[in-house]
Amino acid sequence: MSAGPGLEFEYEIADLESKIASLERQTNRTDEIEKEIRDLRRKLVDLLRDVYGSLDSWQTVQVARHKNRPYTRDYLNLAFDEFVELHGDKHFGDDRAMLSGFAKLDRFKVLVLGHQKGRTFKERAACHFGCAHPEGYRKAMVKMRLAEKYRMPLICFIDTPGAYPGIGAEERGQAQVIAESMFMMSRLKTPVICVVIGEGGSGGALGIGVGDRIAMLQHSYYSVISPEGCAGILWKSHEHAPKAAAALRFTSDNLKRLGVVDDVLEEPLGGAHRDHHQMASRLKSYLSRTLSDLETKTTEDLVNERYEKFRRIGVFLDEAESA
Repeated sequence: MSAGPGLEFEYEIADLESKIASLERQTNRTDEIEKEIRDLRRKLVDLLRDVYGSLDSWQTVQVARHKNRPYTRDYLNLAFDEFVELHGDKHFGDDRAMLSGFAKLDRFKVLVLGHQKGRTFKERAACHFGCAHPEGYRKAMVKMRLAEKYRMPLICFIDTPGAYPGIGAEERGQAQVIAESMFMMSRLKTPVICVVIGEGGSGGALGIGVGDRIAMLQHSYYSVISPEGCAGILWKSHEHAPKAAAALRFTSDNLKRLGVVDDVLEEPLGGAHRDHHQMASRLKSYLSRTLSDLETKTTEDLVNERYEKFRRIGVFLDEAESA
């Protein structure tokens, strides 16, 4: 899948892709044209490897937000079978920013939760651009109880800039319901796998982010705050978002090194937005392997290890103390 225009550091890549597409559209291609196409394809691969092998933090954010990046529903269509969507929180309404339902992954029957941004503007508006309201997290908790009741593993896909910040959401208990969701996940008596597939922003991400295994895609980010929000607080201007992105250390390589995430899933060359099928295949393989590992653990071990895992995050000893 072509990434399309949009990212400044991809302009040279887009130009090469355009040249290749133009040559491939020619009906009477000579040996010379075929050779030129092969040369341009090799050049494109080298360029993609160079560009995506040296992304800075702000560029990673841009890739995580790419309009063609696969969303939760895309992975459900490509990696899962027999998805049956479940709606509503039994209290206020159905939040389309939070997708939920039963599905099959190879031999496993699972329950899936995930943020959904929507592809068209109409869908994005209906999904609040992936920013869930309190009813979204209440819906998630209702489905978590179902997963526990039927002893089904829970898989959560995180892709949100943050929980919806409007007055109505605050009036309906946004902060409280996120805290309740995190508490419930910490004690859930079934395997839980969480994967950051794009943006992992603020409490909106943490609301479905407490699991036995935390993974993230190579070019995603996972942070206590968006870079724009951080820049607005520290430097009073969103213009400093790239500086904030670098300071937050929220890219996959940093978070793996710091022990915040357990695994990083390598993306196809040029990002997941260039090859949905390959990324879905890698994600499916990871989930299947991890579920096979977690099913050998007792319920008591799962809950205890999950607790210890999150207690360890953010605890560091300096050289003098550890000596």
